[in-house]
Amino acid sequence: MANKSKEKQTFEQAVSRIDEIVTSLETGDAPLDKSLALFEEGVELIKSCTTMLETAEQTVVRLKNTINNDPASDDEPASNETNIKEYLFDD
Repeated sequence: MANKSKEKQTFEQAVSRIDEIVTSLETGDAPLDKSLALFEEGVELIKSCTTMLETAEQTVVRLKNTINNDPASDDEPASNETNIKEYLFDD
């Protein structure tokens, strides 16, 4: 079986594979070398998922700042953020 962590996977595919690995490791039926290989694959998938989540978060921040007319700021809310939130979410 090919190492699935080496292939380009979506976030959902990676999480699904991590779940499979956890289930397999929890049974305790695999020999030590197979368990270690599964664990290593899981660690690599978790790293990949973390990178994908960080990238998605950066995209959300960038888009949020664009909406707030402040595309240069990636970590500080725009000065008009409260006004936009009040406008969009005020009943």
